[in-house]
Amino acid sequence: MSTLTTLDWMVIGLYFAILLGIVIAATRHQNTSTDYFLAGRNMGFFAIGASIFASNIGSEHIVGLAGQGASTGLAMAHYELHAWIVVLLAWVFVPFYYQSRVLTMPEFLEKRFGPRPRWILSIVSLAAYVLTKVSVTVYAGALVFQTLLPDTFGGPENAFWVGAITTVVLTGLYTVTGGLRAVLYTDSAQAVVLLIGSAAITYFGLERLGGWGELQTFTRENVAQYALWRPLSDPDFPWLGILIASPIVGIWYWCTDQYIVQRTLAAKDLRTARRGALFGAFLKVWPVLIFLIPGLIGAALNSKGMLNIPVDDEGRLAGDQVFPALVASLLPAGLRGLVVAGIMAALMSSLSSLFNSAAALFTIDIYEKLRPGASEQRLVTVGRLATGVVVILGLLWIPVMPMISKGGLYQYLQSVQGYLAPPITAVFLFGLFSERINNRGAVWGLGLGFALGMAKLTIQALFGRGKIEDPAFLAAIGDFNFLYFSGVLFLMCSIIIVVMSYTSDKPDPEKIRGLTFSSIDRDVVRASWDKNDIVATVVILSLVATIYTYFSFWV
Repeated sequence: MSTLTTLDWMVIGLYFAILLGIVIAATRHQNTSTDYFLAGRNMGFFAIGASIFASNIGSEHIVGLAGQGASTGLAMAHYELHAWIVVLLAWVFVPFYYQSRVLTMPEFLEKRFGPRPRWILSIVSLAAYVLTKVSVTVYAGALVFQTLLPDTFGGPENAFWVGAITTVVLTGLYTVTGGLRAVLYTDSAQAVVLLIGSAAITYFGLERLGGWGELQTFTRENVAQYALWRPLSDPDFPWLGILIASPIVGIWYWCTDQYIVQRTLAAKDLRTARRGALFGAFLKVWPVLIFLIPGLIGAALNSKGMLNIPVDDEGRLAGDQVFPALVASLLPAGLRGLVVAGIMAALMSSLSSLFNSAAALFTIDIYEKLRPGASEQRLVTVGRLATGVVVILGLLWIPVMPMISKGGLYQYLQSVQGYLAPPITAVFLFGLFSERINNRGAVWGLGLGFALGMAKLTIQALFGRGKIEDPAFLAAIGDFNFLYFSGVLFLMCSIIIVVMSYTSDKPDPEKIRGLTFSSIDRDVVRASWDKNDIVATVVILSLVATIYTYFSFWV
């Protein structure tokens, strides 16, 4: 297995030099909280769309998706074909967010419902960022260092920690100094590197394997393990569970999570915000081909003895090692460095976006509520300090990751998100489309929903087959499929929200004007789009339908 050469290091060094220049240019004009958290609300659609894509595709996507491709085939492709949900963000959600002039999603909830839902969403979002996104992203990136540079720093374990700490600290520094403008500008460059590097893996992998036909043959021979649609009897990814849970998680992640939506709020106008989201949706069409398919290629090469992928204690492929193994074994010098730079780009773009979003949530939704008279400069300073705290907490959580990622990083993320998403998705959907839903319904829906979701996660960690099996009802809850549970939890939250709202007073129509579908300024919304937006939407949805159709019948 090859390691990095001098040429690879030169390419990586050039990448960082370019990144540094972008950050230095972006650090100017960071005087107000709007400058720092929303880049002065003056960004163009290309930077917004590229940042949406690059923020989503972190190292846990590159490493984790390839691992899922190798171990479970295309089962997770449904989550990666969420471009149609990003279209929903562009057309349905963005007009509400942009017209309300909010800085954060919890702030929007306060305008719609009152202060208590804002507090609940802020605290839960911050905890989720540290416990899932920061630590999982860093862990995945560090695995790449451990595989590619096992002897560079005195051993694989040292390489893991050097990679983790270096990338986190560097990302934290440029996020602290440059704010969202630095995040958006660097994400634009990183999205390009990411696409080039991952496409190269797909190309060279197919060339080594013998072409697309060989991959189809391998998949056909193992169709039960690698198919897009699984039977209802499948214990992990039954097709009905996928159809239920995937939209619930997708609407939460793409349409209500600060991590993604913050990019659209930085647009200079509503038209640009929509087009930025549509461009992000177009880029989101491709991860199946450039991240999941390489995992399938890796499994096929491994079955032919052309690639050596480690196995775990139960004899299964160590999926999270597939992508690093492909990089080290397939690519020539120079290009290998570019792909490593792409992985680092994914890691850093996701982390920088996450750091800035977490800082915005803490500063605007918690600190400013506790200190309402704070100056703009003070808010920026607190935001930078909050970023530093998130960096430290993420690093402290990394040692726990090997214990909770045994099913694959990406599957772990989706299961946890499947427990976090239902109450948030329900509250936002009911809040936008029904004027009758009120503060009481939102508080009970969010509060009970989160409690039930975390209870399921805790029980799942402790009870079930191979764990504690008594009492039987707790073991049954622990083993209950996470996809079905997302649907059950969404239904329960919806019932709670409706019942609690309809058994209490109606909201004041004047206080929620412009925040629901029936009261939004339709003239302003209509003036913000034209036939170009319609054409772009049709193209994106057609591409999603084409990919779904092809991979449903390709074997």
